[in-house]
Order: sequence, then C-alpha cells, then structure tokens
Amino acid sequence: MQTIGERLEDARKRKGISIREAAEATKIRGDYLQRFESNQFDLSLAEIYVRGFLRSYAHFLSLPADRIVHDFNGLGLGAGGRPRTPSREVYGRMDLSVASNEEAAAKESPSALASEPEPSANSTRRTPPAFTRGGGSLHTGTSLDPALVFKGVALIVGMVLLALIVWGVKSLVSGDRAKPAAQTSTASVAPIATEQTFTLVALDVVRVTVNRKNSDNSNGEELFSGTLVRGQTQVVPKPPKPGSVYITATAAENLEIEVNGRRYPTGQSGYAKMELK
Repeated sequence: MQTIGERLEDARKRKGISIREAAEATKIRGDYLQRFESNQFDLSLAEIYVRGFLRSYAHFLSLPADRIVHDFNGLGLGAGGRPRTPSREVYGRMDLSVASNEEAAAKESPSALASEPEPSANSTRRTPPAFTRGGGSLHTGTSLDPALVFKGVALIVGMVLLALIVWGVKSLVSGDRAKPAAQTSTASVAPIATEQTFTLVALDVVRVTVNRKNSDNSNGEELFSGTLVRGQTQVVPKPPKPGSVYITATAAENLEIEVNGRRYPTGQSGYAKMELK
C-alpha cells in the first residue's frame, strides 16, 4: 500500500507539474509540499494547519482529500508532526506507581515519618487575602478614589468637546472656500454649453483637418488640424446652420464623428474628404 507521500508525488507527476508550479497554484510553500511527498510532517506548525495544507494539496491533485487526512490522523502524530503526548490515563498509572513506592518506603522506615516535627500552635501561618461580598460579587478591600474617577470622566468629556469644536471650524472654513470655486466653474462652463460642437473620435492613429466650408465650396477657416491616437477625442466647434465643415482624414476608417451623443462612422477608408452639414 502506498504511503501518503507516494500518492501525492505520483498524482503530481501524472499532472506533469513541478513542486514550484504546485506551490504557486496552491499558495503553499514549496518546501512544505516536498516534505509531504517525503512523508515528513514535522513542519513546526499546529496540527490543524498541517491537515489544512494536506487537504488543499490533495484537492489540487484530484485525490480524495478526506482519505488523505484520515490516513494522516492514523499516523498518531501531534502538532507539527511530533508524537502525541501521553493521555491522562497513562499519567494516572504513573502517579499510582509513585504513590505505591512512597507507601512501601514509609512502611519500611516508619521512624522517618515520626521524626518529622508537627507544626506548633505558635508557628506563623500565611493568612489568605480578605474579600468582602457586596452587590452580588466579590470585591477586594481596596476601592477607587471617587475624585480620580471624576477627573478621568471630565478629561474624556473635554477631549470629545474639543474634537467637535475643531471639526465644526474646519467644516465652516472648507464650506466658505468651496463656494467661490463652484461659482467660477459654473461661469466657465456656461458659454461652452451654448456653443454647437461635434467630437472627433479616433479608433486608431489618424491625421485630421477640419475647415469651414465657404460659399464657393472651397476650404475656409481651419478649425482643427492634428494627429489623433487610439482612444483620443477632439471637440470641434461647428458653425451655425446652414453652415457646413469639411473633414479631411488620412485614414478615414480610423475615425468616427460624434454628434449630439451619437457616433457615426465615416464609411470611408484611406485618404478621404467629407462634409458635415
């Protein structure tokens, strides 16, 4: 019958993985796994951890984990792979044997017991500490000074009040500073919201030029010119209706036009010139 370590090693080799790969997959140290496969379970760990590591490793190797842990328990090892300590029953037999030996020695030399001096009535004895019962519980004779208790409570209350005052002052200061910033941002955004725009969206690298359309269908004022990379967007102002713009792209398939929140492909490829009305 194979040992625990032999079963673990055979299963790992059947999966075609190394100790290092198994350690990375199970998050268990490689030297622990190597010791398991060598039937060395003295890891200087609590027994519950050793069993847990064995169960996880067996699951990973598609072995019956309960059977592996059962066989480990049958080895009679304690925490860290060391032999279990003797049971209470064994200690009982040891105590009885010692007691019987002492009794035998006493019977052989009764004079030894007789020679022991008895404690005199005037000998000093240790007095156990006195306890008083009150309020349903035992209390020692000492008690806390009420003045010290009052000072401690007052100190705690004062610290809480101070923290609340500091928090309130910080809240007021931060609120006053936030108001001008909010007013400034609203003033700067308002003109942009009223301006008609469209957005160039790059699906890949593309060179784009945007011009106003003149009345004679020629290129007018240049509104934008530059190279856009993948994921980059560019907002371009659009002239008021019925004005139009010309959009020239070096790789039109890499460009989309976003108007009023909707994207539209150019439907062109390579170098192309398009009109946006």
